[in-house]
Amino acid sequence: MTDKVQIKGIREGLLVSVVEDEGDWNLAEKELLSELDRQKSFLQGAKLILDVNEYGINAAAMGRLRDQISDHGLSLWGVLSRSPLTERSAQAMGLATRIHQTERQAEPADGHGFDPNSDAVLVRRTLRSGASITHTGHVTLIGDLNPGAEIIAGGDVIVWGRLRGLVHAGAEGNQDAVVCALDLAPTQLRIAGHIAIPPQERGQTSPEVAFVRDGQVIAEPWEPGKAIK
Repeated sequence: MTDKVQIKGIREGLLVSVVEDEGDWNLAEKELLSELDRQKSFLQGAKLILDVNEYGINAAAMGRLRDQISDHGLSLWGVLSRSPLTERSAQAMGLATRIHQTERQAEPADGHGFDPNSDAVLVRRTLRSGASITHTGHVTLIGDLNPGAEIIAGGDVIVWGRLRGLVHAGAEGNQDAVVCALDLAPTQLRIAGHIAIPPQERGQTSPEVAFVRDGQVIAEPWEPGKAIK
């Protein structure tokens, strides 16, 4: 992601925040669309909520933006703004201009839920062969990661489904990163600079968590409330 466009997972979909600077909306719009194009492989099909801060966007510009986002295979669900002009333009097009208040406030992460304002993304779909997600923070996938698909994350990776592809957690050197899945059977699994060797034979399928211990990647049963390591 660029410094001016930030993407986070929230309850309604993906929150895309455009950082306001001294430039006008036309320049910010170009940077936004460029970032959406760069990440279209994993954003495709997602429902977007844009936070454009105080940028003023008239009805014509809002319509053009919605169409351009649609051309990227995405759906514009809502627009958040401190500008009355932008809010009126969004409402005139039937777009949401409010989300649940907690979605825009940082909440302490207690280890039992998803913190929507953390440096994380939430993806709700199956990633098929050829699909790739690369993110500097945590990645949560609700769906399967099929063989030939990959997730590369600077933080943890959680797959609420079958993990059959490639996962690299802690990709920027974080050896405390973990990988969790309801069915952990990767073609390749890395945490920081450590590579796991998948077993040749597997027993009964059960949720597992992989982490680094004593310089090796190991996997243990993933149990609610159980401390990792």
